Amino acid sequence: MSNTNSGLLSRRSGLGALGGLGTGISSSVTGRTSTGTRRSGVSSHSTRKKLGAGLITLPDLPSTAPEDMLLAEAVVPENKRFCSNCNQALKREFGFCPKCGVKFSFVSSLKPGDRVAGQYEVKGAIAFGGLGWVYLGFDLTLSRYVVLKGLLNSEDTSSAAVAVAEKQFLASVKHANIVGIYNFVNHGGEGFIVMEYVGGKTLKDIRKERGILPVAEAIAYIHRVLGAFSYLHAQGLVYCDFKLDNMLIEGDDIKLIDLGGVRRIDDPEGDIYGTVGYTAPEAGEGPTVVTDLYTVARTLLILVCAVKGFTKESQYKLPNPQDEPLFAQQESLYRFLLRATATDPNARFQSAAEMADQLLGILREVVANDRNSPCPSTSSLFSGDRLSYLITGALDPILVDAQQVPLALMDKNDVALQEIVGAMGITEPKQRSERLAEITKQYPQSTGAQLQSVDFWFTPESNSKIEPLLQIVEKIDPWEWRVTWNRGRIALLNGKSKDAIAHFDRVYTDLPGELAPQLALALALEQNKDYSEAIFYYQRVLQTNPDYPTAAFGRARCHMALQSKELGQRDAAVSALKQILPTSSLYVRSQAQAIQTWANDDHTSPNIQDLVAASQIMDQLSLQGLERYQLMYTLFNNALQIVQKNPQLATSTTKVMNRPLTKSEMQMGLESVLRSMAHLSEGDEKIRLVDEANRVRPMSSR
Repeated sequence: MSNTNSGLLSRRSGLGALGGLGTGISSSVTGRTSTGTRRSGVSSHSTRKKLGAGLITLPDLPSTAPEDMLLAEAVVPENKRFCSNCNQALKREFGFCPKCGVKFSFVSSLKPGDRVAGQYEVKGAIAFGGLGWVYLGFDLTLSRYVVLKGLLNSEDTSSAAVAVAEKQFLASVKHANIVGIYNFVNHGGEGFIVMEYVGGKTLKDIRKERGILPVAEAIAYIHRVLGAFSYLHAQGLVYCDFKLDNMLIEGDDIKLIDLGGVRRIDDPEGDIYGTVGYTAPEAGEGPTVVTDLYTVARTLLILVCAVKGFTKESQYKLPNPQDEPLFAQQESLYRFLLRATATDPNARFQSAAEMADQLLGILREVVANDRNSPCPSTSSLFSGDRLSYLITGALDPILVDAQQVPLALMDKNDVALQEIVGAMGITEPKQRSERLAEITKQYPQSTGAQLQSVDFWFTPESNSKIEPLLQIVEKIDPWEWRVTWNRGRIALLNGKSKDAIAHFDRVYTDLPGELAPQLALALALEQNKDYSEAIFYYQRVLQTNPDYPTAAFGRARCHMALQSKELGQRDAAVSALKQILPTSSLYVRSQAQAIQTWANDDHTSPNIQDLVAASQIMDQLSLQGLERYQLMYTLFNNALQIVQKNPQLATSTTKVMNRPLTKSEMQMGLESVLRSMAHLSEGDEKIRLVDEANRVRPMSSR
C-alpha cells in the first residue's frame, strides 16, 4: 500500500508542491533516493511536568469517580463485531463465522460481583475494544480500584495467549505517563491483565464532545505522549495500536492506556494489532518504532481535522491544504504530518525524541501566532543568527548574503565528534582543513569531518570543492539533511536562487519545527525577487523568535523593494526594524536603518511626516561621529528639497532635527552638518565638504 499524501499548497508560484514532493515523500524528505533501511535512532526524551512543556495552560480535567464509568449494559454493538480470523462483519453476539467457520463470542464473561483470582471484585464493564472487554474491579487486598482487561471475543484463543502468557513482560514497564500493570490472572479459562485505574477522559471522548481541538492543545497532548513512546522504544517495545481511545487525560497530565497490543520489537512471531486509519501501510510486515510514530501522527491529524474517509479513501492520505483550510494556515504542522506519514518509512521521523523536538518547535510557532507574542528557544541543530558577526559599520548596507544562513551544528552522535571538536579549535584555516582530512581517513563512517570542511571552502572562488565532500557524506548516509542544507547555501552563494529555494524547502519539510530553514527559505525567495513570499517567512520567524535580526532586515528590504509598486510599504519596513530588541547588538544599526528607510527616495520620495518620524528616532539614537552626521545630512537634504519644490509646505510648527521646516532653517542645518563632517575628514574630502557647506548656506548669512 502506498501513501498518496497530497502535495503542499505552495506559496510560491512555479515551485510545485514541496519542490517535487507532491505525492508524498517517496524516498526521502530531502529528495534523495536510497535502498536499504534508514538508521532508526531510539533515544530517550526528557519530559516536562506540564502539558505543552509549559507553553500553554489547559484546564485540569477532574478525575471521574470509578463507578461512574460503568456501562449500563455490556453489549458489543453490531457495527463493532468482526471475525478475528478473516475480519468478516458479524451480526450475532456468538456463534460461528459464516465466512471462515471460526467460533466467536462477544458476550461479556464477567458480571458484577464476580471475584477474579480471589482478589478482584468485579464492579461491571466500562468499555470494550479491539483486544477485549474492560472491567472495573476492586482490589480487596490493597483496597484500590483496578481495571481488568479480558477478551472481547472469548473464543479467540490466540488473543487469550497474547493477553496473558505473552504479556508478562509488561509488568516491568514503569513510566509516569503509562498506565501501570499490576498483575496477570486467569479466571474461568480466560486471561486478564490487571491495570492501574485512571480517571479522566480519553482523547476519543474529548474529541467527540468538543469536536476539532485547537491546534496548540492537540499538539500539547501528542507532544506529551511521545515521551511515553520514547520510553517504550528504549525498552525494546512497540505499542502497535495507538489511537484516540488509548490516551487518557486526567488532571494536568496524560496516561497511555490499553497496553494489550504492546510487543517486543524483535519478536517475529507475535500477533500484530492495529486500527484502520491509524496503522501504517507496512505495519503488517511487523511493527517498528517508525510504524508506532505513524499512528501518533494520524492521531494528531484526527484531533485537528475532520478527515473525510479517514478509514477508507483517506486511510493513508492527508487532506489537501486546498481542501483543509487549517493546513493552509498551519504550514509547519502540515509539513510535520506529511513527513510523519510518508510512504517510505525511512523518510519519516526515526525516533520519538526527534518527533517530539520538531513538534515542540511547531507548538512555539503556533503559540506565538495565537498570542501575538514571541515564544523563542535555542535550536540544537542550527547556530543562532549570524548577522552580528557579519556587519561592521552602523551604516553598512545589509543585503542578501549566503553567509547570513545559520550553520548546521554537528551531529552529537558522530563517531569522530571529539576529534572534530579538537580540529575546529585550530585557528589557522589550512592546518584545520588538513586535520579534518586526516580525521576523514581515520573515521571513514564519520560525516562530521566532511561537513565541517564545507565552511573552509565556502567562498565564491572555492565553493566548487564542496560538492565532492557532500557526495561522500551522501554515500555514507543518504538521509543526512545537512547535505541538502549546504547545497542550498552554495546555491544562494552562487546566485542560483531557485535551486536554493528547492533545497531549503526540502529541509523545512524534514525539520518543520526549526526556524532556520524558514529564514533560509526567505533569503532565497528574496534573492529570487519573490518579495511577498519572503516577507511571509521573515515575519513568521520574527514573530516566533525576535532574536533573528536577519529576518527583520530582510523583511524591511522586501517591503522597500515593493514600495515602487505599493504605497505604504515604507511604514511596514520600519515596523519590521522595530522588532529588533534593544538588547540586540544590532539595535543601533536597526534604528539607523529605520532613519534611512524613512528618508529613502529610490522608488518614491519621502514626505514630511516620514522625515519627522525619522528625526524623532534620530533624537534618541546613541550614534556618534561621522555616521550620525551622514544620517542628519540625508534628513536635512531631503527636507530642503521638499520645501524648495513645494514652498507652501514650509512651516515653523513642524520640525526636522529640532529645526523649523523652512528653507533657511534646513539650509542652516545642512551647512552645520557638512562643516561637522569636514571637521572629521581629511584631504580632498575635507575641502569638498567645506565647499558644499558654503554653497548650501542661506544667502543672508554669506
